[in-house]
Amino acid sequence: MDTTGIYDEALTRLHSFGPERLGRLTNHAPMAVEALAARGQAGAVHRWLDVYRDKLEDFPGTHARVTDGDWAEALGDPRRAADWIAYFERLLAERPWRDVLAQWWPRLLPGMYGGSTHPVIRVGHAARALLEGGEERAPRLTELAHGLGYWAARHRVAPEVEPVPGAASAAGALDAVPAIDVREGGFPQRLERVSRLPVWAAAPATPQEAHAKLTELVRAAVHRYATHGHGEETMLVHASTAPNAVLRVLPALPQALWTPSLHAAWTASAAVTAMYAPDEAIGYQDRAQGLTPEEVFERAAAHGDEHVVKFADTALDVGDEHALSSVLYAVEISEPLVAP
Repeated sequence: MDTTGIYDEALTRLHSFGPERLGRLTNHAPMAVEALAARGQAGAVHRWLDVYRDKLEDFPGTHARVTDGDWAEALGDPRRAADWIAYFERLLAERPWRDVLAQWWPRLLPGMYGGSTHPVIRVGHAARALLEGGEERAPRLTELAHGLGYWAARHRVAPEVEPVPGAASAAGALDAVPAIDVREGGFPQRLERVSRLPVWAAAPATPQEAHAKLTELVRAAVHRYATHGHGEETMLVHASTAPNAVLRVLPALPQALWTPSLHAAWTASAAVTAMYAPDEAIGYQDRAQGLTPEEVFERAAAHGDEHVVKFADTALDVGDEHALSSVLYAVEISEPLVAP
């Protein structure tokens, strides 16, 4: 846990900005600074924010108040992002954050595709910060409200898909994902073309088995980036960071929600894999060559791209040589964040 206070300072600085820019692009700063602080790079947080500042827009105006009685009508309306954030700020001021999360997680989970899965990733970072000793820190509760509000405003359900044969392992099931026929357009357009996905993790016997399978999925998706990341170096990051966000939230949820969380995470990871699959894989190379996880994360932080930083953070949860090589491949093929 970051004990410097820098992460909470950064959140206070960031909460005057909106969750998006240009009407559709996600503000990644709250997620990236949490990753930096959690991985021992708190000293780099404000310098990184100074470079990222031009990608931030002012907090949006309100549209219409969200209430307990009409929230269903407001779900998935991006015009009401500020209204949703205010709604969750009120809820979190009145009730324990775990209770709010347990109530809203099953409502929001089917719509984790809105915002290209970034809202659930933001919630995952916020939950980790709260779970790791930050439950009494007001900026972290406010950050959870921003994450949940963004998710509710961008709530989008995936189209129905035809189940096709998969594999026993997560890696094999990802290999079995059929690429969409037309791989052009943005995330929403590609998502509409996802019509077939392999069956995997159909019926975990226990919540603990669901947790283990979700851990396996994150590892498989991180490993796969080392050979498939060039299909779309930025978007394929989400095949692992989205399910890892779900995994990070599980300890704060009732165990009855763990199996549906696994199913949603698998569908999201498989859909991203289908949407951005390369024509051909490359051979695996050991790019880590004895580097420690801390050294690999330092390279990701120096590169600065927000997706590379977040991917490195997820890869360090996996922690093996293959995962570290995936991070270094992302560093190699991604555009760095540079000062203006």
